[in-house]
Amino acid sequence: MPNPLLLFTAQIVAIFSVLLLAAGYIKTEPRASSARVFALMAVFVILYLLNGMTADHIDPQFQIDLSRWQLIIDIGTSAVSGFFMVYCFLIFQEGEKFPITLSVAFAFQMLLEIILEIINLSRATAELGDIFNLLSISMDILQLLFVCFAIYWTIKGWRADLVADRRILRWFIISVQGTLIFAVVFAENFLLVGGYNSNPNVQALIVFAIALLTFGMLLVALRFDFVSLSHVIRKVAELAEKPETEGMVTFDVDSFDEAFNGGLLYREAGLTISMLAKKLKIPEYRVRAFIQKELGFRNFNAMLHQYRIRDAGNMLSDAQNLNVPVLTIALSVGYQSITPFNNAFREIKGVTPSEYRKKNQPA
Repeated sequence: MPNPLLLFTAQIVAIFSVLLLAAGYIKTEPRASSARVFALMAVFVILYLLNGMTADHIDPQFQIDLSRWQLIIDIGTSAVSGFFMVYCFLIFQEGEKFPITLSVAFAFQMLLEIILEIINLSRATAELGDIFNLLSISMDILQLLFVCFAIYWTIKGWRADLVADRRILRWFIISVQGTLIFAVVFAENFLLVGGYNSNPNVQALIVFAIALLTFGMLLVALRFDFVSLSHVIRKVAELAEKPETEGMVTFDVDSFDEAFNGGLLYREAGLTISMLAKKLKIPEYRVRAFIQKELGFRNFNAMLHQYRIRDAGNMLSDAQNLNVPVLTIALSVGYQSITPFNNAFREIKGVTPSEYRKKNQPA
């Protein structure tokens, strides 16, 4: 049995850390959708922690009664995985539209969770029997699937991300947040009978892990040098970088544009930032810094889209290309299939390639 005072302290530390993280995020980026989703997710995490203080094994002096809020707490807790998925998408797949199928799946999960919780609280589960258990397991699997999508979007595009701190944040989310949420969801739904409230040792382990994670995130957010992961990794990277030698190629915006645009480097299918660095004969870290600071792009693929779509727009406007299929133009500017080309074109130009061709072809 864990020490009651120590467990209560860990819960309070976790709750206040989550609150401060959410408040800081909202204050920094009040209009960002990701900040609002994070704040909502933080509220549900707090409800999850408070629910742990209602268990029978909790010392009476630290025990609270939330029975009237149980439905809201259970629904909010089951929504954490879905909101974590949405949060990772908004942070790391900026500029893209959230998949409609996952939106429907998340909405369906929440609706069914509400129905199941109402049935459970009304003590009618015995009447449904296997059907209730099957639906419950299906919703549990869906939660794990949401966490997997969150981790996938965090990994996707890591190499193309030009913001150093955000690349570090990706690994932090994968290794810590994603793993913790996945482990908690899996343990709660598949390993523990009666949830973690019925298992004092497991509850203590989860609470301590959440407290350590959230307090660590709070310290990093405050940018304390002695715990700042970004600071430490940058220092190590600086030592690892090769010193610049005399005669190393230098470039500015004009020379970069001449090489990248004039040389049509962007047309190479599957071009990565490391491949571009080799072609320019410039260290990759310098190319990353230049594209981010001088050209203003946060993502390498976003820069590729701009150059490729501009080129494709010119080709679509050319009367000589009137009978050239859109797919051919997409392949010629560096895309490997029509779908990403159409998505990028619509995002940048506001219309489909076919509509753009009709509007811009000379009479």
